[in-house]
Amino acid sequence: MVDPPAHVALSTVESSLHDSVQALLKEMSSHSASHKGVLRWSLQKKLDANPSSSVSLISVLVRELDKMMQIHKTQTYTHAIPVLHTLYYVVIQSGITIPTSVYQIVYECLMKLLILPSPYSAVALSTLRIIKMEMTTPGSLYQRRVTAEQNLRSEHFNLQEKVFVLADPAVFSAPMEAAVRSHLETSSYLRDTSTMQKNVLLRVLHTGLGTTCQSSTLAQALEALGEQMVEKYFQEVVLAVETSVKLGAGGRANYLNELQHIYREILTASEEEITKQDHGSWCRTAMPFPEIKFLLWRDKKDLWNLLANLAKCPSSSSTSVDEEEKDKRDSVRSDDSGIGRDLKEGDCDDTVQSPITNPGTVFTRRNAFKNMKSVDKQSLMRGKIDTFPVLKEDMRRHTARVVVLGDDRVLGRLTRAYHAIREKESKKLFLTKKLNLRFYYIPVTDVEPSLSSPNEGRLSLASLLGRVDPWYNSNINSLGAAIAKLPGMHSKQKEPPQQNPFLLDTLCYYLRCGTQPVNLPLYSVKMTRSCCDVTSVVEEVFVSHLEADIPEFRHLKEKFSKEPKLRRKKSMDVFGSVISVSYKKISLSKREVVKGEAPMTCGVVITSEPAAVTSGKDHLSVKFDSVNKGYNTTIKTQSITIRTLEDRTLSVCLDKDSRRTYTDVQRVEISPCLDPRCSAKSKFSVSQERELLLSKYLDKVLSLPINTFTGVTL
Repeated sequence: MVDPPAHVALSTVESSLHDSVQALLKEMSSHSASHKGVLRWSLQKKLDANPSSSVSLISVLVRELDKMMQIHKTQTYTHAIPVLHTLYYVVIQSGITIPTSVYQIVYECLMKLLILPSPYSAVALSTLRIIKMEMTTPGSLYQRRVTAEQNLRSEHFNLQEKVFVLADPAVFSAPMEAAVRSHLETSSYLRDTSTMQKNVLLRVLHTGLGTTCQSSTLAQALEALGEQMVEKYFQEVVLAVETSVKLGAGGRANYLNELQHIYREILTASEEEITKQDHGSWCRTAMPFPEIKFLLWRDKKDLWNLLANLAKCPSSSSTSVDEEEKDKRDSVRSDDSGIGRDLKEGDCDDTVQSPITNPGTVFTRRNAFKNMKSVDKQSLMRGKIDTFPVLKEDMRRHTARVVVLGDDRVLGRLTRAYHAIREKESKKLFLTKKLNLRFYYIPVTDVEPSLSSPNEGRLSLASLLGRVDPWYNSNINSLGAAIAKLPGMHSKQKEPPQQNPFLLDTLCYYLRCGTQPVNLPLYSVKMTRSCCDVTSVVEEVFVSHLEADIPEFRHLKEKFSKEPKLRRKKSMDVFGSVISVSYKKISLSKREVVKGEAPMTCGVVITSEPAAVTSGKDHLSVKFDSVNKGYNTTIKTQSITIRTLEDRTLSVCLDKDSRRTYTDVQRVEISPCLDPRCSAKSKFSVSQERELLLSKYLDKVLSLPINTFTGVTL
């Protein structure tokens, strides 16, 4: 029985955590961006400082989910996302043994969430599978995550991860680059393979064995062991984890017995070095930061070179050709999330059942008829798990996590590099066979907040992602302001700023929990240029914005905008039929109508409107810009052709990036960008040809998948 003082203390802790969670959810609806993301980080730090509060926090989160389901008919489900991701982070970060009874309550709660609409049910299902694996194999989440992120070699689990952070030099000044680099490179300090292996041993054994594991005694024993012995026991623990994950609930007992055996062996091997006193039963083995490579993205080939070097590394080449041939899925288009996806796959047996209780069969037979028990919602949810599409095990051994920092321009650069990768892969598979590729975006601008109004459009894609995913808006869109303050903080500190690792912690949270992609459609641009009587064709792609204007009319537009309306009318003849336009207009009836117009215009502004925001279909919003406001019309279309008349030429700028400006353009053809892999006519193997045949039934339009917390299935 719990004595009164302990009961009062527990209530106080739980009440404090409840207030923190409520403040976190309330922040999502706040329009203030000054301190967004800090509440989540503060809750994370509170948990790190007091891991024993993990069970209390889980109880608070489960009650919040239950309350959400009770009133789900009158509210949106956006609050489910932060609660689910916080739940996952509690489990992976806590470092204590969570009672089986608590896991069972969590499991039953998550089962109910599978009736939610997409994409919330997808996040709930992902969390359910991860929680289930930790139920059957305590410590497996930590072991897999650290082994992959720290690139610890193991023949039993050889998935590896690399994190590349690419910053746009157009946004990052030298002081900002130095400050961000200093913060991110903190992750590389004190990185030692043997230390990481000891941490894994300590954490897995303590989590699995609970109170029977004397953590401080075990820590002393591990310190007394040589590196070879640490390596030996590390490999044994990894083997035990992977064996248990494959067996599912049936392997739990053997797994715990194996952990107990390894624990006793370690104590016996270093018995003489261990002091008799155990100063505590909890071990502090917080999740270490992954190694991060930071660089300014100066050359368009930088991304390809980074990925190619990763694909050529020795551990990747150890994967046999036969294994590689088993995997014919496209890494960039897949819905898995690197190590997170493999966690799900390791957990996916024929049915997802509770390892603690067997609820019994859903159907019973009587006189050759099937009768289903009435109103068995849990069984219906389990059936939904069974029918959820499951991909075969991924044989690739590396995940490249690419984080880009900047505004719309850096996503335009990523779009071009991504398309180039797809083109190369359409001719010969190289990266696809060896790498899972994940993209992340942290918006950063070089404009002061007080002066940002003229350039708000440069963060249009960040705003779009924030509208699609409010949790992304709360945690990632707010990072730009924090990054802008780093140079001032950095100049005052002589040592690396490790005291307040807000940026690094938030980045790691994004990498680990941002597993759901939002697909931004790409558009191909074919430009016919004429210079010195020489005609050439340039093919490009853009993701957010295209602007075309007639340079010789820019000053006239500025002049006429200041003149009175009567005087302006006399000069309208200059802006006669200077641009010919043909397009397919998207009408209210969803039918496409061919139109051909020659409006009095001096420019065209085209922006992408993804289905993720419009709740319809991807389309372009085309605004004709004229000195006469009567001709400033806007249309919706998916493809358009613009041609100049009277020997005039256009200046075309892609994704608001002056570095991607093309002059002397006579004709511009814009249409949805087809995936080069689907339209390739290269020679493929029989299995690859079969995949290409199947691809005709899939969406061939290429999109840029940016990972968020909620994601949108397009």
